[in-house]
Amino acid sequence: MPTRDRSQSSVESLALLWAARESGVIDALTTSAGTVEAVAETAGIDSRAARITVEALAAMGFIKRVGDEYEITNRALGFLAKRDVRSIGRLPHALDRFSLYADLPETMASGGSPALPDDWLRNRLGAHDATDESVVRACVTAAVREAPDATRVLDLGGASGVFAREFLARGRDVTLVDDADTVEVVRPLLSRAGVDLVAGDPTDPPVSGFKLVFAGDAFAGRDPAESRALVSGACDALEPGGAAVFVDSLHGRCSTDATAGRAVDALATGRGDLYDEATVRSWMESAGFDGCAVRDVPGTDLQAVVGERAVD
Repeated sequence: MPTRDRSQSSVESLALLWAARESGVIDALTTSAGTVEAVAETAGIDSRAARITVEALAAMGFIKRVGDEYEITNRALGFLAKRDVRSIGRLPHALDRFSLYADLPETMASGGSPALPDDWLRNRLGAHDATDESVVRACVTAAVREAPDATRVLDLGGASGVFAREFLARGRDVTLVDDADTVEVVRPLLSRAGVDLVAGDPTDPPVSGFKLVFAGDAFAGRDPAESRALVSGACDALEPGGAAVFVDSLHGRCSTDATAGRAVDALATGRGDLYDEATVRSWMESAGFDGCAVRDVPGTDLQAVVGERAVD
């Protein structure tokens, strides 16, 4: 799944990194502490715990020994670089999710949405920007095939713009609509690339007249009403005869791992659900699309839900 690509780290590695972040070890190492003793004192943890953690982080390549002290490596830059989402990578968001997973029983009992970790937005955008290139190309190819003559593309909820940039590379003019906070973060990167950025609600886009509307991770983290509104908004943004392509994993058509990933993210954040093909088709019908097709995206565990706006 594009924005939910799973880190290649093991559960044990994520647990160690999460504990190092939450306990202050990573902050200590990236600011003033260069020895095990200094890490223990700065982070306020047991000296044995500091030694084990520091040695493990060195073995994992996040720090290295230089003389008598440890220094961070490029692999740890995602914990420091937050201004440019391209420098963040997947790992910080994987740790954010791990933090939410640790609170799953409490969240499930309350039925509410928990407070999100600090830097959630930037870390999520960093993970989105780090989507595998093969997945990006496959999703954009699936969309372009539905409207090969479209010169203008609307990317709804485009997040980091990783898909928008691929559309640009294929010669399309791209408008990306997302909430104001997201647009503020990605504007320096995407404006230079040539993406037209519009701050607005993706479920009610303030632009229209497009031959192709694309939504990656279309329904991830969206409740049913919001997902239905996204489909309706996409239809309204199309010109007659235009096509909308919603890419996501559909319950019953994707793998067990993808289903489990969607379920745990929905439970941990208190938002979203598992949506099957019949449910999405009902949204397409309600929005007024002229038919609906569901196709697997080759080489991925994703489906492309395609609808065409009828010619008036």
